[in-house]
Order: sequence, then structure tokens, then C-alpha cells
Amino acid sequence: MRHRITHALIALTLALPLAAQDISQIAKSDPLIISGAVGTRNTYYHSSGSMNYSSPLSNMVYANLNLSVYGFSMPFSFYFSNDNLDFNYPHYSFNISPRYKNWQLHIGQSTMPFSSYVMSMPFNGVGLEYTSDRMRVGMFYGRLQKAVNDDPTDPGARTPQYKRMAWGLKVGYGSTRNYLDLYFLRAYDQQKSLDPGWMSVVEPQDNLVAGLRGVVSLKRFLSFQVNASTSVLTLDKTAHRVDDSRLDHFDKVFTARNTSVARFAGDVSANLSLKGFNAQLFYRMIQPDYNSLGNYYMSNNYHSLGINLGTVLFRRLSLSASFSGQEDNLTNRQLYTTRGFVYNANASTRFGRHIGLNVGYNGYRQTQGDGTARINDTTRVDRIMHSFYVMPSYSTSTDNFSHTVSLSSNYTRNEDLNRFATGESDVTTYATGLSYNIGVLPWDMDFTTSFSHQRSDGYKSRYTSDIASLTTSRSFLTDRNLNASLTLSIVRNEMRYKMKSVSLGSDISVGYTLNQVHVFGLMADLSKYGDVNISRRTSGLDDTEVSIGFNYTYTFSLFSLRRQAEQGRKGYRSEWGNKGKGK
Repeated sequence: MRHRITHALIALTLALPLAAQDISQIAKSDPLIISGAVGTRNTYYHSSGSMNYSSPLSNMVYANLNLSVYGFSMPFSFYFSNDNLDFNYPHYSFNISPRYKNWQLHIGQSTMPFSSYVMSMPFNGVGLEYTSDRMRVGMFYGRLQKAVNDDPTDPGARTPQYKRMAWGLKVGYGSTRNYLDLYFLRAYDQQKSLDPGWMSVVEPQDNLVAGLRGVVSLKRFLSFQVNASTSVLTLDKTAHRVDDSRLDHFDKVFTARNTSVARFAGDVSANLSLKGFNAQLFYRMIQPDYNSLGNYYMSNNYHSLGINLGTVLFRRLSLSASFSGQEDNLTNRQLYTTRGFVYNANASTRFGRHIGLNVGYNGYRQTQGDGTARINDTTRVDRIMHSFYVMPSYSTSTDNFSHTVSLSSNYTRNEDLNRFATGESDVTTYATGLSYNIGVLPWDMDFTTSFSHQRSDGYKSRYTSDIASLTTSRSFLTDRNLNASLTLSIVRNEMRYKMKSVSLGSDISVGYTLNQVHVFGLMADLSKYGDVNISRRTSGLDDTEVSIGFNYTYTFSLFSLRRQAEQGRKGYRSEWGNKGKGK
């Protein structure tokens, strides 16, 4: 262990990772601040049951140290848990984003807004943006992902991936109501970044993406929006080049190969906004195999059409509704075609100052049709789901007390509509809940009691669950820096003809803050549970579970050299160990 600590300390002295803020603020930042935190977490756990989810005694000690030099942050951490020692210091990460008038420079790990179909990943490199009232220009060059290049002969090797580089350009003009933005992205894998032994496992890819996004507004109540992109993706850069003279003049930017595919993705919408009413009609299509190496993941091979509606009546009744339909298998190459329909409606209002009501409905319908194969009626997917909910509430308060009562009720039916279905996958669920909270304002104290019941009926089965709880919490002392809470609960679960169990629980927690830098916490949980089914020879709360935890954290500022500008005087002041009160 001593050697491991030595190596960690050597690494600490040699590695100085940086994570900078806006460099334009350097002149306004403090020259030097050394701060950090140390703490411990200790937990005792015991269960008389056959399954233990935690070790009997776990202890953890940690320490964090942060050096801030003119806004540059250099964090380090130390972690010790039982007999496990771990010393972590961040991987090299550096970012500066200086801004001068309309210009902004990005250096290091940065992000730049692009179309969602083009790029959403951060890059590690350099970028430059210009933004004025009407004009927008941006460009970048950097790395999108690091290479993962473990030994191919190692059975535990990680999934390999190439080092991926990219450059991008965006140009836009217009206001928020009328504008047009153009986007270009070129991303490619570096073949030499991976051991040749991995070539048969993963192929290097190449990508060129072009997109546009724009809005046209008519008057102030009607607007049209478009967001579209085309991606040419080469799945294997080692494949043969496409021999076509018409593509020769693109070679300096992108080389088309036998594994290259061109795909389209986009959406359009019409938006209507009147006084007290708004509506949106939208359509989206993403072709099969559409992908951009600038995104982590994107669903494809579907199109959807939908509408959203909303209005306010009588200044207190809010109504909203939406409907959308989606279908996949755009090229009819799948065995089957799946269609989905989502629809919902919601209404919320208030009666006077104290009563509120929220009601709604959610629905979903999924069907299946022919593709390259004719669907079999006995296995055809045809499902529907209905869900209704009602949530009334009442609240009132005086100088000394506050009262809140809320009720929730939900009915959900998930049903298989296939005429050959036996109903084995059908489920109906009823759920209700009631809670009451009273706040005693002079005591800074709350009492909350709640009860919930849920029943799910399936094919020849029924599951019920009942939960009741009582919670009280209060703050003490003049500064309210001592907080305590207590929760008592009872849980009953039953699966008809199979299982019936009861659990009684009590949780208590106490937290105390001293001088704003010392934080103490004590938690204790006790529960008794067991199978109370009368068919058992012995029934009762036979098992016990106990958990006790103690936490402590101390935050400090070890040394600081701060800017000082008072009454026209500018300079610096230094502080040593200012009682841990930080900045």
C-alpha cells in the first residue's frame, strides 16, 4: 500500500490538469485560491434474512483539494474505503473560451451549437465563433472520441474504437423570427490509432454531413420551421473507391467508397399562436441507416405526423391535447411494418384560491402490418393502452399553520386486441393516493401523513400493495442549523395465492452544521418484515434489517490571494486558513 501511495503522490506532483473558465474573466478572477474538503462516511448494516445487500461495516474517507489560479481549476481527490485505496486525479482536460466583442474562441474540450441532425457531441480542439444581431459564423477542428486500443490478445480487453477527428462549419443570418442557418461536418476515424489486430472487429468510418435550419414568420401569429440534413457515411474506409468521374472533384473533401450510403433526415412544422390559443402541426422523417458521427445515437427508419393544441379559457382553465402517428419500414425491407399512435388530453384549473384540479388521459395504440413478409393473424401485434388520472388538491394557510391535502387516482388498461389473444398479457392497474401535510410555522415543523393503494389484475393473477407513512421534521436552534426528521411506515404486499408480506419501518435522521463548514449527519433505519401468509407453519415479522450511518464533512480554504478593490484602491490581500469559511 505504501508503494501505491508513493506512486500516487508522484503522479500528483507531475500532472497538473486544467479546467478553465472564460479567459476574458481572468483579470477579474482571484490570483490564487487553495480550497477543499475532507470527510468520512461510515455505515453499519445487519439483516437476519437470507439475502444481505451490503457488507456489515463499510467505512470511507475522502479528501478533495482544488487549486484555482486566475480561474484555472486543478482538482485532485483521495478516496479510501475499508481495505481499498484509490487515488484519482483527472485526465488532462483543458478549456478556454475567451470572448471579445462579437468573437469567441474555443480551445480544449468545448461545445458549439449545431443542428441536432448534424452534431451534438463536444470536441477537443479549437473553434471560433462570430455572433452579431443578424450574422452568425462558426468553425472548429478537433477530436470527437479517443482511441480505445487494448491488447487484442487480452480476453478482458475493452471494445475497441478508433480515434475520431472532425471539422465543422456553420453560417447563419437572420433574427429569431426569420433566419436561415447552414451546417457542414466532416468526421473520420484515424486507421493508425488502432492495432491492426482489431481490423476484423471494427472498421474505420468516414462521414460528411450537410444540414440547414430556418424559420419564416408571417405577421406575429404564424411561423414555419424546417430542420433538414443529408449524411454520406462510409461504413468501411478500407473499401474500394467508387470509380465515377462525376465524384472526382469531391475527393479533396470526401472519397466515396463501395460502403458509402447517403441518407436524409428532417422535420418541418407550422406554428399558430393567437391570444389564448396555440397549435403546432409537424412532420418528421429519418431514412433507414441515417447516422452522423457527430451524434452518439439517433433512431432512424421512421416518419411521424402530429399535432399539438393548447388554450386557456376563462383565465383559469388550461386545456391541452396532442396526437401523433409513427410508422417504420420506410423502404419496405423489414419483415413487418410497425405503426404507433400516441394521444393525450389534459385539463387543469383552480377554484378560488385554495382548490386545484388536474385531470387527463393518455393513450397508445400499436399495430403491425405486412412488410417483405405477410403478417400472420395469430401473431399480429395489436395493442392498446388507456390511462386516466384525476388529481384534486386543497391548500390553505394562516399566520401559524399551513395545510395541504392532495388526492391522486389513476386507472390504466393495457390490452392485447389480437382476436386470437388469450389475454395472458393484459394488465389492469388501479392506483390511489392520499396525503395531508400540516406545517407549524412558529415551530418550523412539518407533519405529513400519506396512504397509497395499488392493484394490478393480470391473467389469473392479482397483485396488491398498500403503503402508509407518517413523517415529521423540524429545525432547531437560532440559525436553524440542527435538523431532524422521523418517518414511520408500514407496507403490505400480496400476490394472490402465492405471497403475502408485511414490513414495518422507522427512519430517523439528524443533521447539524457548525460554523457553516462542519457538517455532521446521523441516520438510523430499522425494519421488521416477513411472510405473513397463513398457509405457512410460522407466520410473522421474522426478519430484521438495521442500518446505521454517520457522515462528516469539513470544507476549508487553506490559502487565498484575492483581488481587492475598495474605495478606489486596487490590490490583493492574502488569507491563511480562514477558519474554513471558503471564499
